[in-house]
Amino acid sequence: MGNTEISSEISYSPAVAKATAPFYERVRNVIPEIEWPVHAGYVDAIHRLKRERNAVVLAHNYQTPEIFHCISDIVGDSLALARQAAETNADVIVMAGVHFMAETAKLLNPEKTVLIPDTRAGCSLAESITGADVRILREKHPGVPIVTYVNTSAEVKAECDICCTSGNAIKIVESLGSDQVIFVPDEFLAKYVARNTDVEIIPWRGRCEVHERFSAAELDTYRNSHPDLFILAHPECPPDVLDTADYVGSTSQMISYVGRERPKNVLLVTECSMSDNVAAANPDINFVRPCNLCPHMKRITLAKIYRSLDTLTPRVEVAPKVAAQARVAVESMLAVPC
Repeated sequence: MGNTEISSEISYSPAVAKATAPFYERVRNVIPEIEWPVHAGYVDAIHRLKRERNAVVLAHNYQTPEIFHCISDIVGDSLALARQAAETNADVIVMAGVHFMAETAKLLNPEKTVLIPDTRAGCSLAESITGADVRILREKHPGVPIVTYVNTSAEVKAECDICCTSGNAIKIVESLGSDQVIFVPDEFLAKYVARNTDVEIIPWRGRCEVHERFSAAELDTYRNSHPDLFILAHPECPPDVLDTADYVGSTSQMISYVGRERPKNVLLVTECSMSDNVAAANPDINFVRPCNLCPHMKRITLAKIYRSLDTLTPRVEVAPKVAAQARVAVESMLAVPC
């Protein structure tokens, strides 16, 4: 369902233009003015529905600028969204992200209505492993704790001991005090953790379909074209990419680094909408943009968020037994100091 499918319910008028002008100022340098009327009606209507429903929109860093900067209440990486989802006083949570993120919000807010605007917004990592796979790993390595990246289903989380994100993976692994740790499902993140800790990491072979496509040769080409280029890479990328990068960190860590250090020319080796979002907040920095899009994140649109808030569907539910077990893994992660 694209932005035009319910356009008859949304209007663009001088009043809407005036009401949404402050939001357009946030994205002026990444969304052409001629395109704003396509978004403005939805932006105005979504804010109205949020007030009526006592709702909040949680947006991952990979969402498009009109979502990230113009209608979201809470933004960040998986860890930030998980922490703040647990603290919201809203009655309704809309996840502008992918399905496992919505499940995590539901785990932490079992009494609230949690919505995912498109149920097909999945994740290659989440789909790479099942609860049955984790049980087999536990049988094969008895007594070895299992860490799951948050990019997994509630079913998988329920079979693991603790969750982690790319930003806290090393700290979570070391917090367990074990010589060995099973780490699922991202193979490259597992290798990154293994290179930065003395703990023996037993990995799974899942990969992110966005990050695995980057290569060191590609980054060398960009650097040759921009000699003063500063490259920041996500740890879901292949090891040779991380070796080539100047900085490795989670999406939130990359954003913080750019804002703090302010390199003149930047390449973010991650999902390309994030570059647009960071560029909107830093108009004086030049962003070189390789564009690997996440097809799942891009299923979430303003139109679908509007429809979800209007109908309070689709709702995310997790079976009580699975939720109780998965909640332990998520809360164990949140209990580890940042």
